[in-house]
Amino acid sequence: MKISYLFLAGSIVTSLFSACTQHEDSAKLGPISPDEIKSHIAVLADDSLQGRRPFTIGETKTVNYISSELKKAGVEPGNNGSYIQKVPMVEVTSTPSENMEITGGKEKLTFKAVEDFVAFTRREQDTIQLKNSPLVFAGFGIVAPEFNWNDYKDLDVKGKTVVVLISDPGFDAKDKMYFRGDTMTYYGRWMYKYEEAARQGAAGVIIIHQTEPASYGWSVITNSNTGARLYLQAADKHKSRCKLEGWMTEKAATKLLTNAGITGDIRAYARKKDFKAVPLNQTITVGLSNKYKYSTSQNVIGIIKGSKRPDEAIVYSAHWDHFGIGPKINGDSIYNGAVDNASGVAAMLSIAKAFQKAKEKPERSIVFLAVTGEEQGLLGSEYYALNPIYPLNKTVANLNMDALGFYGETKDISIKGKGQNEVEDYIINVLKENKLEAVGDTRPSAGSYYRSDHFNFAKVGVPAIDIVNGFNSKEHGAKWGQEQRLGYNEKHYHQPSDAYSPQMNTAGFAQIANILYTVGYKLSNETTFPQWKNGSEFKAARDRSVRSL
Repeated sequence: MKISYLFLAGSIVTSLFSACTQHEDSAKLGPISPDEIKSHIAVLADDSLQGRRPFTIGETKTVNYISSELKKAGVEPGNNGSYIQKVPMVEVTSTPSENMEITGGKEKLTFKAVEDFVAFTRREQDTIQLKNSPLVFAGFGIVAPEFNWNDYKDLDVKGKTVVVLISDPGFDAKDKMYFRGDTMTYYGRWMYKYEEAARQGAAGVIIIHQTEPASYGWSVITNSNTGARLYLQAADKHKSRCKLEGWMTEKAATKLLTNAGITGDIRAYARKKDFKAVPLNQTITVGLSNKYKYSTSQNVIGIIKGSKRPDEAIVYSAHWDHFGIGPKINGDSIYNGAVDNASGVAAMLSIAKAFQKAKEKPERSIVFLAVTGEEQGLLGSEYYALNPIYPLNKTVANLNMDALGFYGETKDISIKGKGQNEVEDYIINVLKENKLEAVGDTRPSAGSYYRSDHFNFAKVGVPAIDIVNGFNSKEHGAKWGQEQRLGYNEKHYHQPSDAYSPQMNTAGFAQIANILYTVGYKLSNETTFPQWKNGSEFKAARDRSVRSL
């Protein structure tokens, strides 16, 4: 990509990466400078890395760079003398039939691949065929005993294809009695929808895409779900999963449901307490042809051993991968991922250097983990959580960094999953000392706590947190900051235009890095372990882990 391209897309892009004055405030928080972070991003988001997709030359170059920078900073190899943790994966390339045929109902419907739907499979077999599979509308596709919710109650979906809504019943319900209101739970995530449909024995599962509750447009769906997809290798070759997983546009879904006599506000319809899954009296016929190959991707891991309690660890994490080379948009096909997530890796490398240069070495070990496959479903962190190099019951906390604030320093810092665990209390104390405001997720309905690598640590009980800049720009105010973040989500998230520019403002990146450095350093010199707060769905997992000490 020509660097100047970024500035041709319009005023929003120009303001996103404007050469704002670099505040000196970040230096007060810690030793990490915006320029140091920018130097790493310039390498990680360069075209020569080809968008950092696993299994490509981009992976090789990325992993080599991260390893060499850790070594240069004096950080030791973190996996028995190696900087590498191998992550066995399978790459499945699914090509759906050109048309999805729907029969029954008032009329025959034909939906077009990519335009109306995307479909893929995890199963490692040459062809997949759903032929005249009965369709069932299963509401939100959720089984959540703690919320007294079961969309699959008294429903047998074996051999059938379920159609479900994205997000959970709380979204836009205007009533907090539904789940957690506008704060999405894990039940709202697409990963959960596919998992639950498989547990129910469905042959296929199709999620209805709606831009607002999904928090991204249809282009993100097509960019992420066409072509090759990566999964962790499974002993059963993923035969426990549905034959077909996919998405459908809201327009196509409206036609499908109307064809069955279901009209109006479909979310309100599925939110009713007496809702029962509805057979659509239609069948679906669609096929997939698949190619697959087995290979190994890589997590990169380094460690600074603790001076007094080296068996206890604080883990910093950031995902190094992005989408590689994909569909061309405005003449560019390299998805560089400068914000998502060269920013997080750059911050982590800067934190590693800061720890190594600290006058007093941390008493607990500090682990730096750059993970693969986040964009494919949090794969690298999932593999680490299932195959930890350092015992989970002695892992004090996970501090994750993903897609940091590209619009400069802010007066507020967003804590994703605010209220989950005690690590946030350390963050809040640092913010108070620096006259910064702690806020919750700036987009609670997007379910950000379940969308990055800290989630896999949380699932196994490790108190995990992810913070980003809020909206309230120190230089331009809250309205401007909100416009920048929303503009990025709408126009640059998972697009080739998420690219490096020498003029990009990295002061916000440094602000987050310094906060997390300060928090990690404090945790490293304590003897206590942060806990999950009452009401967190992850508390039980930590309790089990601590009992194993």
